[in-house]
Amino acid sequence: MRRVTLFLNGSPKNGKVVAVYGTLSDLLSVASSKLGIKATSVYNGKGGLIDDIALIRDDDVLFVCEGEPFIDPQTESKLSEGLSGSHTDWLTLNVGGRYFTTTRSTLVNKEPDSMLAHMFKDRGVWGNKQDHRGAFLIDRSPEYFEPILNYLRHGQLIVNDGINLLGVLEEARFFGIDSLIEQLEVAIKNSQPPEDHSPISRKEFVRFLLATPTKSELRCQGLNFSGADLSRLDLRYINFKMANLSRCNLAHANLCCANLERADLSGSVLDCANLQGVKMLCSNAEGASLKQCNFEDPSGLKANLEGANLKGVDMEGSQMTGINLRVATLKNAKLKNCNLRGATLAGTDLEIWPSRLPCQHCLLHVAFGRLLAPTVLQAACPLRSRTHPVSVQCSGHQPPVAAEHLKCGRVSGRWGFKFDLILIHLNINGHMWCCHIEQYSAVPTQENLV
Repeated sequence: MRRVTLFLNGSPKNGKVVAVYGTLSDLLSVASSKLGIKATSVYNGKGGLIDDIALIRDDDVLFVCEGEPFIDPQTESKLSEGLSGSHTDWLTLNVGGRYFTTTRSTLVNKEPDSMLAHMFKDRGVWGNKQDHRGAFLIDRSPEYFEPILNYLRHGQLIVNDGINLLGVLEEARFFGIDSLIEQLEVAIKNSQPPEDHSPISRKEFVRFLLATPTKSELRCQGLNFSGADLSRLDLRYINFKMANLSRCNLAHANLCCANLERADLSGSVLDCANLQGVKMLCSNAEGASLKQCNFEDPSGLKANLEGANLKGVDMEGSQMTGINLRVATLKNAKLKNCNLRGATLAGTDLEIWPSRLPCQHCLLHVAFGRLLAPTVLQAACPLRSRTHPVSVQCSGHQPPVAAEHLKCGRVSGRWGFKFDLILIHLNINGHMWCCHIEQYSAVPTQENLV
């Protein structure tokens, strides 16, 4: 039976005498038990790796390690006994159980104000603890410490694949490596994938709709649908608040009770769409097409377009009974043959420029499409009590209703019409005067005129 003396790799102290029998695996198992480590390999005194138990002779001195390279016990003994403190002294760091061999100058010179520099600049000042092999103990992650040590060696940030840069950044901050922190922050920023601002396609959105239960609220706030084809889709009750729907095709779509508050609908096509009970507060629909849309809900739920931007909107033939257009902007909008019975128009801007007047003889065009005769539109007029001749034409009534006087915003027609004007332009002595809406109400004046 042979016997050998086992030491930890790099240490000439605290050896254990054991009997050699069986295979090399049996010897490693005994070494693990005796030395309290997970032994994986055995070296002889000259650093030769033993891979066959037959190579071991009686009374050999062997060094057991956990996978790290062989460390000469004589060099390690000198380090543990203490050297002169020169910055060229070699030393070993035990970082989270992994050993790193470097020099004091590497840890001190590159970043003299860092924690590592202060730890090893003057021996014994920090009271650094050492393990049984004399390696200085540092309780940090070895995976993230290695790039930092390499940076201190050659000044380049090199990180192997699979290592999280955020972990290296945290270690750099812990050790106070300021010059490395800036490089890591830039590297992390550059490694982030670019934000995808591309519009959502019809295919993607339909897949999204099919994957969502019908009873669940579908929230699409702030999403980008610019230019998407969403025509003929069932979009009821969907929350499109602040979404980008510019240049979308929403023709024949069902947007009943959808929330389009502050959404961008500029240039979109919503022809024949169902807009019953839709919420379009402060939305931007400039230049959109809303021909033959239905805003009227038989149950009495009114569409709300308060504060909406409807400049240049084509709403020809739309059913807009009871719609709320309070303080909305309808400058140059086309409202031919629209039904605005019971609509709220307080503060609405219905500015019609002279170029849009129906003929050269008219100074005023109330562009409401078909205005039912028993209707009074009340407004505030800047002219107050002054009276001026004026002509009024309402689409759907031919020939034009010839009004005789404008007084405090009221035009009395020959047939008993009364228009307290919504918003008009009057060419008086070369100056354009404008009347803005304050109030709207429907008051019967002559029942046989419809």
